Amino acid sequence: MTIMIGGDLKMPSMRLNGQIAVITGGGRGLGRACALALGQAGAETVLVSRTLSELQEVEDTIRAGGGIASSIECDVTDAGQVGATIGQLDRIDVLVNGAGINIPEPFLNVTEDHFDQTMSLNVKAAFVVSQTAVRCMRATGSGGVIINISSQMGHVGAPNRTVYCTSKHAMEGMTKAMAVELAPDNIRVNSIAPTFILTPMTEPFFEDQEFRKDTIDRIPLGHIGEMEDIMGAVVFLASPAAAMITGTSLPIDGGWTAW
Repeated sequence: MTIMIGGDLKMPSMRLNGQIAVITGGGRGLGRACALALGQAGAETVLVSRTLSELQEVEDTIRAGGGIASSIECDVTDAGQVGATIGQLDRIDVLVNGAGINIPEPFLNVTEDHFDQTMSLNVKAAFVVSQTAVRCMRATGSGGVIINISSQMGHVGAPNRTVYCTSKHAMEGMTKAMAVELAPDNIRVNSIAPTFILTPMTEPFFEDQEFRKDTIDRIPLGHIGEMEDIMGAVVFLASPAAAMITGTSLPIDGGWTAW
């Protein structure tokens, strides 16, 4: 006997078949994980970064799994390059702003160059790429989704990360403002705020055992995040299952920001 529970309701799909997803920073770290996740969910992925060789590896991996992928070599801090590459795409359904940088150092040691590097990539580039994607989404009239890869540091503070925290708090504000303004176009904008995730960028930090212990002690679940931990979240936020979610941040932090 089949038991029908809520037979008039249908679980929204988390498949992304037929969708075109652009992922900046798609060649490594969290950007790579997002690209693989979206590809496995059925999206056609367009991978973007400055290093074509890294993108090729991800592209090959997606294709080996039966997906569709292509690569664009572009420095997203260069608005001209963004317009000449991403701006020439005929359609964008999903944008993941995954490119980012972190230069940990004491507040008084921060140089103007390091400040500019961090803000240029983490904030300005995400802003400019989003503008480019939204123009495309508006032209097709089919709406879209923008997912900003933020950080738990967009919600809290930490020593030696003043500039990074500044940039991620800015990204969180940008996410909310974009969500409100773009809602009439059926463009949803959200952020994902991971805790420390083991990536090529963060792995050197954890060679310091004192830092590693302090980090784990601050995470109620008691362990550092893995790249797989963000994969389900990015697919969920990109999918029809999140159709009513915009202007919010999804912490993937093991409870760090719940203290």
